Amino acid sequence: MAPVPGGRVYVRVNGALNGPRPPLVLLHGGPGGTHTSLLDALVLADERAVILYDQLDSGRSDHPNDPKNWTVERFTDEVDAVRRALGIQRWHVLGHSWGGTVALEYGARRPTELKGLVLASPLVSTRSWIADANALRRQLPAEVRATLDRCDPPAKITQACEQATSAFYAAFNRRYPTSDGMRDYGLTKDGEGPNSRLYNAMWGSSEFVATGTLKDYDGEPLLRRLDGPHTLFIDGQYDEARPVTLAEFAGRVPGAELAVVPGAAHGFLSDRPEEALGILRPWLRRQDEA
Repeated sequence: MAPVPGGRVYVRVNGALNGPRPPLVLLHGGPGGTHTSLLDALVLADERAVILYDQLDSGRSDHPNDPKNWTVERFTDEVDAVRRALGIQRWHVLGHSWGGTVALEYGARRPTELKGLVLASPLVSTRSWIADANALRRQLPAEVRATLDRCDPPAKITQACEQATSAFYAAFNRRYPTSDGMRDYGLTKDGEGPNSRLYNAMWGSSEFVATGTLKDYDGEPLLRRLDGPHTLFIDGQYDEARPVTLAEFAGRVPGAELAVVPGAAHGFLSDRPEEALGILRPWLRRQDEA
């Protein structure tokens, strides 16, 4: 349990923190998700320490459930608090989805400790995310689209709404079943799983509806502050963060690289782990030597 602003967070480390290669920390999505979604990255612990943690009010971390803690700035400060707690001098940071927002904010601060930055299927701005979601909704069958249109806030969420939302998720969130190992690992005691209250407060009722405090978030101006040669943008072929949009963002960061995991959706690490890690492993090695 590492001290961070607002409480303590649960941190898992696989591999040696004092090994020859800088550690990699991965920031989970949500807001309100858990580190369970990133377990497939632990394979990289054969050559560097891999750090996973549950953000405050999520998973196995403390749950003060104080909305004052639910700010982009505090979650960004949390990243460096974890680094200090582990005594790390240099590391790589990968943020996925909402974790990509936090990673973007952290990278824009240009911390001297940051060796490489990976923005994985990131929420860079809410307007671009919703534009992507709307484009993807248009690819769904007509009856699913019509149901989703009827279910947008402030409409009441019905079973039909949930079924239509599940159809969207099956196409663009995760296209492959969760592995038995990940499913078993994710079976936690009450209060140790995803925090829907946090998710709803900061984001909204679903991946394609933003009604929370992030509804006007715009991190696009931060792109110009990134260290391009040490930045990788990566997502899945069928990602909620569409590759065409991510390519446009990467183009604003001179020297940055872009990669797309074939056959994968938003959860590309669990959808196609071999292909995803086949991209990440050599990129991290190149950053080690840069």
